[in-house]
Amino acid sequence: MKNISILILTIVIITSCDLSKYKITKEYDLSTTFEKSNGEETGTYKEVIDFYTQLDDAFTTIQMKKVGITDSGEPLHLVVYDPESNFDWSAIHKNKTVLLINNGIHPGESDGIDATMIMLRKFAQDSLKAPKNTVIATIPIYNVGGALNRNSTSRTNQNGPKEYGFRGNARNYDLNRDFIKMDSKNAFAFAEIFHQVNPDVFIDNHVSNGADYQYTLTHLLTQHNRLGGSLGKYLKENLMIQLEDSLAVKGIPITPYVNVFNEVPEKGFSQFLDTPRYSTGYTTLWNTLGLMIETHMLKPYQQRVESTYELMTTCIDIIENSEGRIKKLRAENQKYFEDSKFYPINYAVNKDTLTTIDFQGYEAEKLKSEVTQLSRLKYNKEKPFHKEVSYYDYFQAKDSISIPKAYVIPQGWWAIKDRLLANKIDFETLEKDSLMEVEVYRIKNFETSSTPYEGHYLHKNTSVTASVKRVKFRKGDMIVPTHQAGMRYLLETLEPSAVDSFFNWNFFDTILQQKEGFSPYVFEDIALSFLKENPSVKKAFEDKKAKDKAFRNNWYAQLDWIHKKSPNYEKAHLVYPVFRMLN
Repeated sequence: MKNISILILTIVIITSCDLSKYKITKEYDLSTTFEKSNGEETGTYKEVIDFYTQLDDAFTTIQMKKVGITDSGEPLHLVVYDPESNFDWSAIHKNKTVLLINNGIHPGESDGIDATMIMLRKFAQDSLKAPKNTVIATIPIYNVGGALNRNSTSRTNQNGPKEYGFRGNARNYDLNRDFIKMDSKNAFAFAEIFHQVNPDVFIDNHVSNGADYQYTLTHLLTQHNRLGGSLGKYLKENLMIQLEDSLAVKGIPITPYVNVFNEVPEKGFSQFLDTPRYSTGYTTLWNTLGLMIETHMLKPYQQRVESTYELMTTCIDIIENSEGRIKKLRAENQKYFEDSKFYPINYAVNKDTLTTIDFQGYEAEKLKSEVTQLSRLKYNKEKPFHKEVSYYDYFQAKDSISIPKAYVIPQGWWAIKDRLLANKIDFETLEKDSLMEVEVYRIKNFETSSTPYEGHYLHKNTSVTASVKRVKFRKGDMIVPTHQAGMRYLLETLEPSAVDSFFNWNFFDTILQQKEGFSPYVFEDIALSFLKENPSVKKAFEDKKAKDKAFRNNWYAQLDWIHKKSPNYEKAHLVYPVFRMLN
């Protein structure tokens, strides 16, 4: 990979390859924009799709197809390399390990786009030892709208390529925050691809911001505690170590993603927690091993692309040599959660457990800024160092929830139904109106962000109270069993206390607003009669006035308190409209 050559492929004159892998005999230009520019440029959206169109046309082991549509109006593409030219997913899932590579979620971070094109071409040509037991699928460019919106300036800190796409998609969404809320058509198309491919391993290629250091490559593996079970243990104790050791043999050092901002790494840093809104956090919900590659923004573009290439080929070798172990571990993990009575949520870093890593950085100092005249951070590349650094990569759940038998979702919440369908969640609908005993949540507390975040004002620190009631449901309402392939997805989205729940993403905000109120001059008489007829409520009312001065001096707060105790108070206010079947 050190000297990538430009190649004009003429099939009729090639004698060193297995000609059965070629479809027809004609001339193709299978060199990439990256190669033609000596590593200084990346392909446009059209150039990338044209490349894969020719690759598909030339080789029987490559297949490209369109899947869904994106916010840009263009389709999403799925390219598959199958060494047996089969492309039958039911057969592939029985016999092969599957890797899915996602590129261009942030099109300004184009390293993976170029590296994957070169890698798949080499596999197809047999110029790179091809895997026998691994099928490789890739989304060439996920954020199509961002790729079409090219510029040379928005990646302020990045060293090349000359021109690149923009981070926001056609509707200015950051797609790496959209995997749960699915505000974009891109996310629906991705879900279709993901569940068709059902990858055992997932790679998402990125370029990092943050500190300066010697590494070109950093890895952001799915947080192993949150992945859980035997699969989480394998990720931490096998895959990560094999990846680091194999790259070291190639002379390519790698370190965990440096999760700091305007600070120096040698002070210690924690692993990034990839909650379900992110790509590898989302894929974790289906017990898929997730690896986010973060090349370093300040390194030359050609160096970054070549390093991404080496990491992916190394990862493929590890997958190939695992001899199906990863598929078995995925099945074990699914059973582990299905056999559990409780599901952990809301992870936080465990500061009592740390890993010490040998870190290769640069000395840094605080200087007086010539711009602001205040203190600024500056790295000195003339002073490289190797130091032991504290790395916090153990997390623990702050909460857990009991796993219900099923959820009941009234049909009026069609936006939830759309997302369940997109994620291949199995459910039944009631055939007739039914009175059922269910656990009912009431929203007790939550906090809401004061600033917008990806089109939402996120809730957090949500808590609920629970009670068992008999609730009437209508024909057509959904019964969603938890024990299915999407079990973790259901728990993370339908439990309001989970960090990336549908509730926290504002899907149920209408229940937070009281729809019916009262006119004080009318309710005064009703309140008086209600208190006389309900002495226990009257006592609680008098006790609250005695203990709470602010309440005692606020006549409207008093009437509102009584109204909320009365039959006039609407039953839907703050009642979470997803119900739990306990048995």
